[in-house]
Amino acid sequence: MKQDNEEINKWIESYSGLLLNRALSMVTDKNDAMDLVQEVFISASLSYHAFQRKSTPLTWLQNILKNKIADFYRDRYRKPETVSIPDFFDSSGSWTDDSVLHEWPRISNEPEGENTILDVLDKCIERLPSQWQITVKRYYIDQKKADEVCHELDIAATNLWKILQRSRMQLRKCIELNWFDKL
Repeated sequence: MKQDNEEINKWIESYSGLLLNRALSMVTDKNDAMDLVQEVFISASLSYHAFQRKSTPLTWLQNILKNKIADFYRDRYRKPETVSIPDFFDSSGSWTDDSVLHEWPRISNEPEGENTILDVLDKCIERLPSQWQITVKRYYIDQKKADEVCHELDIAATNLWKILQRSRMQLRKCIELNWFDKL
């Protein structure tokens, strides 16, 4: 048992940084990433006896992290924040605001203009309900295929497309309010 704890402590020293960087690339909040890495080492210590050494310890820990991240997103997806759909659709399902259908002005080719809109986009994504954030990030940012996102989040394809459509509309409105109005 003491030998097990010593090896796990070595893993913590050796692999914490690598696992944290990987977790940070998958979740947006540093505290969430740190919690996930901590959960990885707790799980590893509890199931140390099951580690068969068919892979390196890092590979085994990364696999645990992958599962922890999937659980993290499933939990967040199943406990969504409330969204005010009437902000976008009326009771018949029609758009309440036709301005979201208008063309945007041309963006300058200056690097600072591009960086500004990307910063606004990041902030707008963070304002989406967590369920929508997860879906948008998995599909557009991580560029996962629809069936992968559906499997990972345990949702139907029709639900995926509705979430993506509503997210795009909310993002468009957010960008218009926070970027074009500032030009």
